[in-house]
Amino acid sequence: MSSFVPPLATLVPFMLAALTLNLTPGADMTYVIARSVGQGRAAGVVSAFGISAGSLGHSILAAIGLSALVLQSETAFLIIKFAGAGYLLYLAWKAWRAGDQAATATPRPAASLGRIFGEGALTNLLNPKVALFILAFLPLFVDPSRGSVAGQILFLGLLFNISGTTVNVLVACFVGWLVSAARKRARSRSFASIMRRVSALVFVCLAAQFALGHRIRP
Repeated sequence: MSSFVPPLATLVPFMLAALTLNLTPGADMTYVIARSVGQGRAAGVVSAFGISAGSLGHSILAAIGLSALVLQSETAFLIIKFAGAGYLLYLAWKAWRAGDQAATATPRPAASLGRIFGEGALTNLLNPKVALFILAFLPLFVDPSRGSVAGQILFLGLLFNISGTTVNVLVACFVGWLVSAARKRARSRSFASIMRRVSALVFVCLAAQFALGHRIRP
């Protein structure tokens, strides 16, 4: 009988590998930290769920074969990669401006949680390395004899996503707590300005990672 759920002998090593990979600091975790530093715990948590939505989108694209089709083209890969880098630079510019305005008497309102969710999802979707990773990692645990390969990839992608989201939410809560504690001690507009400028610099570093990273074929 076909089943999307792998046997326990496959599921346990998959979850251990997924947890190990998700605990390794990468672009997603760095993005969550930047949001948590810039706007606090709630922004970090929402950005983690935005990244989760983007990652789920990658899993769906991989399951229907679209990711493999797009990433076969070097031109398509480069377009997506530099679009992601450009978008992160745009976020860095916005964060830096917010830092300037936070130091004034009338600071500009912070980005809404809905906007933060959307930006997190888009940042993840514009990272071609996520698509390459999913195409390389998930099929290692797929057994065609158990039924639909697409169904198994979606199921494993969902499990991987849950693991990653849990880790990122915990990171957001911890960093948000640290920032909140520091803010209570500082209680000044200059502290908010510094935190948002720090997040802007992190976005710039992420953009450089997007743009300069080498392509690894699955």
